[in-house]
Amino acid sequence: MLTALDDTLWHQLPTTFDHVWTSDPRFFDRYWFAIYSGDGRVAIQITMGAYRNMNVLDAGAVMIVDGKQYNLRVSRSLNGSVETVCGPIRITPIEALQTLDIVIEPSEGVLHGRIRWDGVEPAHEEHPHYTRLQSRTVEDYRRFDQIGVASGYLEVDGQRIEIDKWWSCRDHSWGVRRGMGVPEPVTGPKLPLSEKGHVMAFLFFSTTAMSGSLLFSGRGDDTPYTTGVLTLRETETSHDVTHIALEVDLHEGTRRFRRAAVVAQLEGAGELRLELDAQGASIAMQGIGYSGGFNDGRGLGAWRGETWLETDVWDVSHPAKVILPDGTEKVHWHRIQPVSIAASLNGETSEGTGSMTLTIAGQLPAHLQVQSASS
Repeated sequence: MLTALDDTLWHQLPTTFDHVWTSDPRFFDRYWFAIYSGDGRVAIQITMGAYRNMNVLDAGAVMIVDGKQYNLRVSRSLNGSVETVCGPIRITPIEALQTLDIVIEPSEGVLHGRIRWDGVEPAHEEHPHYTRLQSRTVEDYRRFDQIGVASGYLEVDGQRIEIDKWWSCRDHSWGVRRGMGVPEPVTGPKLPLSEKGHVMAFLFFSTTAMSGSLLFSGRGDDTPYTTGVLTLRETETSHDVTHIALEVDLHEGTRRFRRAAVVAQLEGAGELRLELDAQGASIAMQGIGYSGGFNDGRGLGAWRGETWLETDVWDVSHPAKVILPDGTEKVHWHRIQPVSIAASLNGETSEGTGSMTLTIAGQLPAHLQVQSASS
């Protein structure tokens, strides 16, 4: 099927743009944005993803105001379209790798508004993500990360929230990844988390002196996947991350952190230490559709008909529990926490803001230094 993209000179396969290089149903291409107020009162996330082999475009937007999380999740059939519009949500690149326009039209959903996103640092590409398990490729994708600012407004529950150059970050990822569209096939015995736990930390940050992103992911005491880059504002130089260590101070009885420290070894720039303090409530990512989200529990990339829209409001004021509209409680592993940052690099200190995903599942690895409120 021909689309507008087929009248460009940028084909990379002998086929039209509505086909991708693999028939794997998990192939995806996704935007993600996080936007935080300086006082920790408001946190916003917006996402949109295309799944060519599932015939799906889905999107979501969430906003936390004073501990309440307002959720909007939408989906539609892709049908060969190349328009980044899903229900009331539209995301339009204005200048590649720099400026995007995000619109949420009024609808039966709980929030609407318009946001302009502007990069303040160049986008940086992560190391390739590639994993094989029991002779099968389970992930093969790429991602770039970028720090920026957001301006505009969102309206929710009778409140108009003005957004004036708030701290923001985004990523854009594409390829094959677990948990996209279909359940993973069983190709062998699964090692329980009680024997080999998993830790993942993904931090976007910027201070008055620097900005960057760091990603650490490890299972048990296996060699972890590590990627990241630090950009120094004064010299405009960038330095790759070669090693990451984590220290976390958890809320008692939970796997959610109050404070954390990330220590990164930098190529050609010494050691960076980042002290993180949680600011406000963390976003429960199922509200935006991730990690088994949507009312049917099938998460991102699942076909739900020609059009689909659902909306709800959750109480996320507790560090771990989510209280649903019917009063039931649940604890879910995937939360993203706004944080304040105190950075130290070779004796020079600076302060700023960040966005921290920290998931800890199963048996704790020996390399993770953990405290709790009772210790």
